[in-house]
Amino acid sequence: MLIREPESVTLPTQSGPMNVTLFRPADAGRYPGVVFFSEIFQITGPIRRTAAMLAGHGHVVAVPEIFHELEAPGCVLAYDKPGADRGNADKVGKPVSAYDDDCRVCLDLLEADESCNGRLGAMGICIGGHLAFRAAMHPRCRAAACYYPTDIHSATLGRGGDDSLRRVGEIKGEMLMIFGRQDPHIPLAGRDLIRAALEMAGVTYQWHEFNAQHAFIRDEGHRYDPALSSICAQMTLEMFRRRLGVETETPGTGGPGRDEC
Repeated sequence: MLIREPESVTLPTQSGPMNVTLFRPADAGRYPGVVFFSEIFQITGPIRRTAAMLAGHGHVVAVPEIFHELEAPGCVLAYDKPGADRGNADKVGKPVSAYDDDCRVCLDLLEADESCNGRLGAMGICIGGHLAFRAAMHPRCRAAACYYPTDIHSATLGRGGDDSLRRVGEIKGEMLMIFGRQDPHIPLAGRDLIRAALEMAGVTYQWHEFNAQHAFIRDEGHRYDPALSSICAQMTLEMFRRRLGVETETPGTGGPGRDEC
């Protein structure tokens, strides 16, 4: 379906104002909400295109600037070594509690949106995959797609103690875990550690490992694998369809109301 022009809103958080870009279908109706967490480079062209894809398949998508308290509003880091160094410094310099508060604010935004059906999920890439993993610990999150999520196995996200692996038992929705076997940031031992934690906690999850490098779904650069990206997108959309559902009734026409969750 067609989508509207993206819109930007600024929301208060515990660590200051945060810009969030919203992507939504053009047709009136109630749609599932998805918080989409970016890579360390923030809201780049590839991130925008992925968010537009999700919106075009019937989702209201909120994309926060994950380093809003450390970078100027609208900052997009370059896909080069200086950009990566700066993003990695921001990643470890931000408190874990601030990441969690940002997620809560985004879930609140979607839940209150008139075009959202109240069924919420999360998706993320790289550090965003880790943030989507943490989002899944929130009881409102019914499904999370985590693309090569960094730092879960090493417990090195942010300041103040990364407890993601210790809190796996709080996840109640379905997880879609996607990795590249040639990704140096998440070695085999790290992947095994994450999978064992999910298994021990009895989490409902899908686990997929591809012969691919880190950032293989980013449609810029030599690591992009369009065939695998298409497969992963279809798996993500299938899970969201099952777990979040889609309603097409226009508000005010007597159709089904907001789902309580």
